[in-house]
Amino acid sequence: MDTVIRNGTIVTASETYQADLGIEGGKIRVVGKGLEGDKVIDAGGHYVFPGGVDIHTHLELPVGGTISSDDFVTGTIAAACGGTTTIIDFADQERAHSLHEALEARLERAEGRAVIDFGLHVAITDATEAVLEEEMAELVDEGITSFKLYLAYPGRYMIDDDSLFRILLKTREIGALALVHAENGHVVDYLTKEYLSAGKTSPVWHARSRPPEAEAEATGRALSLAAIAEAPVYIVHVTCTDSLHRVKEARRREWMAFAETCTPYLLFSDLEYERPGFEGAKYVVSPPLREKADQEALWGALSNGDLQVVSTDHCPFNFVGQKDLGRGDFSLIPGGMPGIETRVPLIYHFGVNGGRFSINRFVELVATNPARLLGLAPQKGSIAVGADADLVVFDPDKQVTLRRENLHMNVDHSPYEHVTVRGYPVRTLSRGKTVMLNGEFLGREGDGRFLRRRRFLV
Repeated sequence: MDTVIRNGTIVTASETYQADLGIEGGKIRVVGKGLEGDKVIDAGGHYVFPGGVDIHTHLELPVGGTISSDDFVTGTIAAACGGTTTIIDFADQERAHSLHEALEARLERAEGRAVIDFGLHVAITDATEAVLEEEMAELVDEGITSFKLYLAYPGRYMIDDDSLFRILLKTREIGALALVHAENGHVVDYLTKEYLSAGKTSPVWHARSRPPEAEAEATGRALSLAAIAEAPVYIVHVTCTDSLHRVKEARRREWMAFAETCTPYLLFSDLEYERPGFEGAKYVVSPPLREKADQEALWGALSNGDLQVVSTDHCPFNFVGQKDLGRGDFSLIPGGMPGIETRVPLIYHFGVNGGRFSINRFVELVATNPARLLGLAPQKGSIAVGADADLVVFDPDKQVTLRRENLHMNVDHSPYEHVTVRGYPVRTLSRGKTVMLNGEFLGREGDGRFLRRRRFLV
């Protein structure tokens, strides 16, 4: 073997056991005992997990005249340092342009720069006949097997119900998965204008302009249309109990419904928007943070299987020079928070250490399920012979305070500044190569490969 990882406790979505891993040619070749290799990594006293899979990131995303502060270099370095070895980002179609143009533009930014493997979803904003009859199927043949659909942001991203339904019919036909941002864009637009005209401009009004009922309505609508189309659908960033009820009902009725939540919604509430001064702007995301009761409902849904994935929706903006563009107008605050580096340790700490679910369920939520649902399995998200050697050696006793100076994300603050987690990655391997060791990035720009994904399979 090129490399052998010895003495570790292997943890997958279904098993926990003692074994050595033999790695050759970037793949796991042997799982056994007493293995020999050119290089030996001693993982004694540590867990060995499959590398994290974050299927919802926004690197170098243009928003309101600015751009998210992590690019494909800094963002993927941060991911690797936090135990994530695969991401899926987005290529957003511009109106009157093709899906292929969006994909090509995004690949130009990512290829030769990402340090870990990556895939892309394509967001459809203009469902022309060419898109529906030609491009979607062509992209699936090229390994782009998921499409993002926005029910929010009128005039920029939002599609109408006719387009949504026709796209869902097409995804069923070609073996693709629709990812839906579920907020009622017309309601949000109306409330935003009303609040601003009344002089209500601070960050708290961002949350009040995007009420949970607007999210729940759009979630239910997307799920119902997907059921009529007999198409699979994946609801991104579920934030509230009302939306969760819609997802649970759809799954009870055995519709092909899947959903994620994201780290901020599990750990922060809408009280953050009432921070003094303009500090609440750091927590402006869409959909917004909800009440504390919603947090516990989301944790429960992760435990019992009503939610299948924890992603990040990583979209960082500096407080100075970016978030503060919205002083005097909350609608101009670029929406997004950093989290690509902190997801794995936070979900382990608050989920496993917090007694909310098992260590195997943790692996399922951050690695195995996202890989399976988005066409990356069995190469990603698992520890098995033939899988990519994307691995994390994890010290369950290591404590880290998630301050900006301890992290690698290219942003001027950490939302988790005073959070100390117990349990942290100490080594990350991407296709058998160590890219992080004890917090130091050791990889190389451009080593990340673009991933062509499989068609959707339940």
